[in-house]
Amino acid sequence: MAENGKNCDQRRVTMNKEQYNGNFTDPSSVNEKKRRDREERQNIVLWRQPLITLQYFSLETLVILKEWTSKLWHRQSIVVSFLLLLAVLTATYYVEGAHQQYVQRIEKQFLLYAYWIGLGILSSVGLGTGLHTFLLYLGPHIASVTLAAYECNSVNFPEPPYPDQIICPDEEGTEGAISLWSIISKVRIEACMWGIGTAIGELPPYFMARAARLSGAEPDDEEYQEFEEMLEHAETAQDFASRAKLAVQNLVQKVGFFGILACASIPNPLFDLAGITCGHFLVPFWTFFGATLIGKAIIKMHIQKIFVIVTFSKHIVEQMVAFIGAVPGIGPSLQKPFQEYLEAQRQKLHHRSEMGTPQGENWLSWMFEKLVAVMVCYFVLSIVNSMAQSYAKRIQQRLDPKEKTK
Repeated sequence: MAENGKNCDQRRVTMNKEQYNGNFTDPSSVNEKKRRDREERQNIVLWRQPLITLQYFSLETLVILKEWTSKLWHRQSIVVSFLLLLAVLTATYYVEGAHQQYVQRIEKQFLLYAYWIGLGILSSVGLGTGLHTFLLYLGPHIASVTLAAYECNSVNFPEPPYPDQIICPDEEGTEGAISLWSIISKVRIEACMWGIGTAIGELPPYFMARAARLSGAEPDDEEYQEFEEMLEHAETAQDFASRAKLAVQNLVQKVGFFGILACASIPNPLFDLAGITCGHFLVPFWTFFGATLIGKAIIKMHIQKIFVIVTFSKHIVEQMVAFIGAVPGIGPSLQKPFQEYLEAQRQKLHHRSEMGTPQGENWLSWMFEKLVAVMVCYFVLSIVNSMAQSYAKRIQQRLDPKEKTK
């Protein structure tokens, strides 16, 4: 099967090189035209062409709304069913009764799951920003729970305010009662939901490559084009990056489910290539998604949790702060804000944030908050740029047939 797929790829690449929209064209000129169009689109960003970018973004938004309106209009039965279901849920939510306690519980769990799944999807998609929500949200959450568990000698934090705020329970825990497994269990839901989100976020490359293979078209996607070039020059690859990508592609193609599982179970920046490979070679959806889900939401997630928990365990944190203080010259000045931050967190855990040390904003927390704000803003800007470039691509596709008829 793999050999037949390879031969089919070679025939399709040869046909694409020989023929372009019914006319025999020099493949080098076609590739050069695609490269120029791509470079032209990449220049449409807010910091280079703000007015054009905002205009194209607005027009692309209108086009997308029009397309979705048309799709919904042709699926009126589904829309009506959804509206009826929404009406029933709204009535259930607002009508008073004994069922409200269950409604509130379901609402709380739904919002919790949706929040972490959404962050997981954003981490995988990212739109080129590198918005890794594990480092910005889930990792700090696990670290906070770990520090609180060792300080409180318990993980039975009052709900509410947990998980929005962590405070120690009124009853004092036994010294040494905290284990690695108890902390893992406390953050299991958040971590697994985030892992499920990252698995869902890996589906677009798979569907894009699968649709391209079935239709015979070549999508204007850099990663997919790089994948096809890699297949063409597989035998002559020399550099480490190309060999690593080929290794991932061969592992996924030849081993199948367990190859995908192995790639998904470790931090792997090349996993997008696994999704493209599976789509290109028509790997069944549930084989790809099942292995990705198990690898990311269970295996990889537990590896990351254990790493964060061990790193932020009480004795490791104390050793790190002491090590910072031992740096010659600047050690004490660097150590002081870390000690102040840890002391402030301990006071908050014991309901003593209103007394003791002054509650001025620590520069570590201030820097982290600003970092998160900058990353989120850049993520929003990348969405605007991406949609503007999509509209520019529509214009180029409309102009191409007109140029060929001249």
